[in-house]
Amino acid sequence: MAHDEIRAVLFDLGDTLLEFGPVNKTKAFLAGAKSTHAFLKDHGQPVSCFAWYFLRNLVRLRTKYLIANLTRKDFDSLQVLQKVGGGLGVKLSPEQWEQFAWLWYESLGHCARIEVDLARTLDTLKRMGLKLGIVSNTFVNRSSLERQLRELGLLDFFSVQVYSYELHVRKPSPEIFRIAADKIGERAQSVLFVGDRIDNDIRPALASGMRAALKEAYTNEGRKTPDTALRICRLAELPALIERINATQAPAASMQT
Repeated sequence: MAHDEIRAVLFDLGDTLLEFGPVNKTKAFLAGAKSTHAFLKDHGQPVSCFAWYFLRNLVRLRTKYLIANLTRKDFDSLQVLQKVGGGLGVKLSPEQWEQFAWLWYESLGHCARIEVDLARTLDTLKRMGLKLGIVSNTFVNRSSLERQLRELGLLDFFSVQVYSYELHVRKPSPEIFRIAADKIGERAQSVLFVGDRIDNDIRPALASGMRAALKEAYTNEGRKTPDTALRICRLAELPALIERINATQAPAASMQT
């Protein structure tokens, strides 16, 4: 498939922009349960003993996660929390609900690391005239993800954020990549997608008509990069890589005009 100059870069979130690595999810969930249980008590809300609170929420999350994998449709964690909490008599303001959702996610979010020069890399890409966006499979509410990106000094770089729980599809459906290209205002052939998963990121991005770059991570260790995909060790390699690609496209573009 013929490609145009790269005019936009879309990133996966987990283990691409944010490096989580192997995470003890039960430990992170326990920390979130402790924080949210204390939050409810501090705000005078009805809450059971911690053991029952932890178990009930763990079962609920795992059930929702299983259903999401079967239906291939993600859920909004904030809506689930509000529905269950409301049924138990919990009454919070919209801002308090967002804080409550953040407390569930915070311990996991703090496991993430970023490249030390990531902000500089993204700034360079923007200065090159590239549009930047995020496409992620997630049930974590946008408010929590934007808060994390803001705290890391990254949020303002991304004009588009596409989260699967807000849509009827998720990766690896090529449709979510086409939706993201539409939102960022470029043809798929003008977009580079960067991700860490061959199955969820690279193959479907290529199938949608985009270029794709696989970032080295534990999720693809020892696996062969698809023949038509690029491979990078660090996101800091992207500016030079895109410059080389666009330089080879420029002569072809000028011949067509």
